[in-house]
Amino acid sequence: MSPKRVALVVGASRGIGRQVAIDLALTHDGYCVVVAAKSTSDAQSASPFPPDPNSPQSTISTVEREIREGGGETTAIAVDVRDFESIKRCVDKTIEIYGRLDVVVYNSGAIWWAAVEDTPMKRFQLMQRVNPEGLYGTIQASLPHLKKHGSGRIIVVSPPIYSRFFRGKTAYSMGKVGMSVLTKGLAMDFQRQGLNDMAITSIWPAAAIESGATRQMTINNPKEAEDLRKATIFSDAILSMLRAPASKVNGRLELDEDYLRTDAGITDFSKYSVIPGAAPRRIMPVQFPDLTVKEQDDEGKRMNSAAESAKL
Repeated sequence: MSPKRVALVVGASRGIGRQVAIDLALTHDGYCVVVAAKSTSDAQSASPFPPDPNSPQSTISTVEREIREGGGETTAIAVDVRDFESIKRCVDKTIEIYGRLDVVVYNSGAIWWAAVEDTPMKRFQLMQRVNPEGLYGTIQASLPHLKKHGSGRIIVVSPPIYSRFFRGKTAYSMGKVGMSVLTKGLAMDFQRQGLNDMAITSIWPAAAIESGATRQMTINNPKEAEDLRKATIFSDAILSMLRAPASKVNGRLELDEDYLRTDAGITDFSKYSVIPGAAPRRIMPVQFPDLTVKEQDDEGKRMNSAAESAKL
């Protein structure tokens, strides 16, 4: 068994996922990191190296090489999150190599922003399979190992829940908000089961982050880069969440900037601007609705379908 903590980053080939994987491995936190995604390549022949982190040339193979050349411990494992068997093989391989799993970061995502009538069924199904279903499968496969030491952590890339988010991207929002519901629900499971040292937390950008999704936008109009932040703000927020006591972060739906301000004491975010001196526009609301109700702690009659099914 590895003496170091082990983190599985799903969706680690480029952009935010790549940055998170690299920082988990190469900061003083020093995780052994499994970089997982669909895209692989011959990293030794990559030229230039490292490739543009937001381009298709960045793969789990090149990220693995970046971490190893930086002195970190890592393994690249290909996974297709649309296939639960592929997810289980990825988790099993992680345990086979390192003997433990302490952290899961789910960054995989499919995106299509359009009205319902302009979102084909196949596109809708792809987003649901990659976004909420892929997350659910990853958690299902990982939970037994995360619970082994009673202190597992899960980080989910999904937004706070509020109605404006649905506008113009209903199909996408259905999946992403579903992921946030999973964060809230699993956090309650941990509390009900007395797993007080385990936590699941969602995180979303307050301002747009430089990524593969923004790459074409800045190619067409370089001034768009003035509204972008580096992926390091997201990574710094995730590292801070993982360092915090589980009870402080379990079930929270956070924004990167807001979390760093309230919980890490950061007030100057200028170092995260892609263009020095620029002040990226905040794209998220300043306040979010409270999802709790007056009767929050009243569970009524508890139902457990799994227990009832076992009796049959």
